Amino acid sequence: MRFWWRPESGLGSGKPGGSGFRGVRREEERRRGVFTRRALLLGAGQLGLFGFLGSRLYRLQSEEGERYTTLAEENRVSARLIPPPRGRVLDRNGQVVAGNRLNWRALLVAEQTQDVGATLETFSRIVPLTEQERARIEREVRRRRRFVPVAVREFLSWEDMARIEVNAPDLPGILIDVGTTRLYPEGEHLSHLVGYVAPPAERDMDGDPLLELPGIRVGRAGIERHHDLLLRGRAGAVQLEVNAVGRVIRELDRREGVPGQDVQISVDAELQKTLRGRIEEGTSVVVLDARNGEVLAMASQPSFDPNVFNAGVSAAQWREWTRNRATPLINKATNGLYAPGSTFKMIVGLAGLEARVVTPGDRVFCPGHLDLGDTRFHCWQRHGHGSLDLRSAVKLSCDVYFYEVAKRAGIDRIAAMANRFGLGTDLEIELPGTRKGLVPTRAWRQAQGKPWNLGDTIVHGIGQGFYQITPLQLATMAARLATGRAVQPHLTRSVGGKPARGGKPEEWPSLGIPDRDLKLMREGMWAVVNEPGGTALGARLPASLGVMAGKTGSVQVRRVSREQRERGYKAENQPREWRPHALFVAFAPYDNPLYAVSVVVEHGMSGSGAAAPLARDALVEVFNRFRAAPGPRVAEASPAEPRR
Repeated sequence: MRFWWRPESGLGSGKPGGSGFRGVRREEERRRGVFTRRALLLGAGQLGLFGFLGSRLYRLQSEEGERYTTLAEENRVSARLIPPPRGRVLDRNGQVVAGNRLNWRALLVAEQTQDVGATLETFSRIVPLTEQERARIEREVRRRRRFVPVAVREFLSWEDMARIEVNAPDLPGILIDVGTTRLYPEGEHLSHLVGYVAPPAERDMDGDPLLELPGIRVGRAGIERHHDLLLRGRAGAVQLEVNAVGRVIRELDRREGVPGQDVQISVDAELQKTLRGRIEEGTSVVVLDARNGEVLAMASQPSFDPNVFNAGVSAAQWREWTRNRATPLINKATNGLYAPGSTFKMIVGLAGLEARVVTPGDRVFCPGHLDLGDTRFHCWQRHGHGSLDLRSAVKLSCDVYFYEVAKRAGIDRIAAMANRFGLGTDLEIELPGTRKGLVPTRAWRQAQGKPWNLGDTIVHGIGQGFYQITPLQLATMAARLATGRAVQPHLTRSVGGKPARGGKPEEWPSLGIPDRDLKLMREGMWAVVNEPGGTALGARLPASLGVMAGKTGSVQVRRVSREQRERGYKAENQPREWRPHALFVAFAPYDNPLYAVSVVVEHGMSGSGAAAPLARDALVEVFNRFRAAPGPRVAEASPAEPRR
């Protein structure tokens, strides 16, 4: 049976080879071609996308995998610095004069309490807090994340900690922690030398991450400041696992830091305390090892307790220090400036000898004054000393003799000689802020727009006038006179167990001054203390300790007019602040100098009456502590008779 298909519309005959059938097939092919192109485009796009993703995955895993692993690890692990223990400062005998001690403190973790204010109120009833302390705590709580501890109170006593622990249920968020703080066992006795520490200021930030740690301290004065980097040490590190918000989960690793190096200084702490116990307000004493310049003692009165700076200086305490006319914060031995008075006469004599304007045998007649035009310059001995040579002039401290030598030598030669003996120069001692002082010259005066007159030279010939000299410089002068070497005063004996430079006498060069000239000055200083008529005869050392050579001095602090002198002016009848300063320099033993000393007593009237006995007592104490030969302690010094 056959079936025939008839088109119902005019699309062709319906035969396979007909035009209608061919049109349908073309339409299907066209549609199939469009689909194929779309599929190809889509496939290409998918292939490109997956290829890009594949390449990125390869790059992330193979090429940058290590980097992202590190970043992920850094998000999980928090590396924190551990402050190292600060190095100690030791005296010459190994006694700790600056060390560390545990600091028990109360901390507050804000997230562990629902009401910070209520917790602080309860705490203040147990351990009182001032309004300023509460304001500081609340300010730090607002600034920090709630899980970061904030210091509430440091330096807790055992009683405070016991009360806090007993009341712990009522103090949510409060915990007890332990840190370290600086301790100065000798307190005010060594504060001017050792210095103190304080939190770093903005100007101290030098890129050292250690300075950013809470509780870190930096040296602010003295040895603490000079050797700060060595005392600081190097920080350690601890790795802590933290969560997404930074809270510590556990400790992963710890590497301890390198403690700061110990610094040993040349001062004897017991000698220092003994000397400070014997001096009054406005007095300074410096004792050097004359052979190498080591500072054995440097006492200044008054002083301050450096431990106060650990907990912070109150406004009241600071006002008390700064308003005190005796200036306890200032080390008078290095920063007190005084005219040297008659202790300067050896320098004038050496300048005259070097310039050959005077010889050891030249004699000058002293009638009690020297006239220059209509100006009269007086000698301290009103009726004069008569005819004197240079040695006798040093012994009797004759002003007129040195007026004449200064007039011949000139101020510039005198200044140059003074500088060679350390006066008016930077001695580079390890005490930041030490003052250089002033030895005037003609050029210095002219730079001020004023002339230098011959009368100025005469006044400066006896150590008066524009001079500004420190007691440390006077002790250095005495040491150089004794040894003929340019010894420099210094405090550091060793750092980290390694000896510091300058400990051997041969390390210091010669001053280049003829031995005969130095010997003449030493003989004059010997006569001051040991010959009848010497101005410090009462300050002789006990015979068992040898012989001391020295020179007295007194310095006017206000001008005395001729009219006042004629009316019988007496300094002892004036208010204390108008009275002369008293000075004394010395070295001992005379035949083999070991120690040099300087003493300045503000408004002490006379060098022989106030300063020389203190110098004698200081040397007696030094010999008792340092002499090699065994034996009983020498009896204390008796007061010297009051002389110039």
